Amino acid sequence: MDRYMPLTGIDLIPASLLIDTQAPLDVLQAMADYRIRTVTQVLENIAFRAEIGCDTVVLSVFSKLLAIPLRDGCDLMDVIGRRLRAQTTE
Repeated sequence: MDRYMPLTGIDLIPASLLIDTQAPLDVLQAMADYRIRTVTQVLENIAFRAEIGCDTVVLSVFSKLLAIPLRDGCDLMDVIGRRLRAQTTE
């Protein structure tokens, strides 16, 4: 695994948003947790509202906005998983 891994969904070369795959596991986990919990809190807030009036375009843009931190969190969790699996084979 390369030291710096670009975030998924960023297809520019060179990538400017990178994950340091050698960062301490607790730092990687904290960053993943922050991103995933942020999306969860927003979605829970929406889910528990009595009435939401939105059109399809707004919902489409909103879902894309929430997908970014969720994807980042998944990328971070992927790095954590790879590191943990590598530790068990050593």
